[in-house]
Amino acid sequence: MIKRTATAVWQGDLKKGSGSVSLGSGAFQGKYSFTSRFEDGPGTNPEELIGAAHAGCFSMALSLELSKAGYTVDEIYTEATVSIVKDGDGFKIDKIKLASKARVKDITMDEFIKYASGAKANCPVSKALAGVDIYLEAHLLKQ
Repeated sequence: MIKRTATAVWQGDLKKGSGSVSLGSGAFQGKYSFTSRFEDGPGTNPEELIGAAHAGCFSMALSLELSKAGYTVDEIYTEATVSIVKDGDGFKIDKIKLASKARVKDITMDEFIKYASGAKANCPVSKALAGVDIYLEAHLLKQ
């Protein structure tokens, strides 16, 4: 079993406090705050980190599926937009949009969409986020 870790430290109350997040690998450490999460303040936020994880997972899953089918993948670029909305007294993530652009040799658009849809449904992060509506916008770029 593979396990990955991340840590978060928060100091102070919700609006005036601040925190930091760190990846267990040491590859990233960033500060976050109320303003970086709910306004346009500097720093990161949990939704941005979820988006990065989802975009990375989807791109790798799509590459795997295309390669298994015999296609040559030049590049897959994916942007994940994570939407957080008011939900009663709190907030919830209600949807994630994956917008992916790929360069793949000798594939039709229909085939590409089939593999992209499969990757969206089957990447581990998509499965972990099954309670959220996940939308896919897939584009095949010319070689």
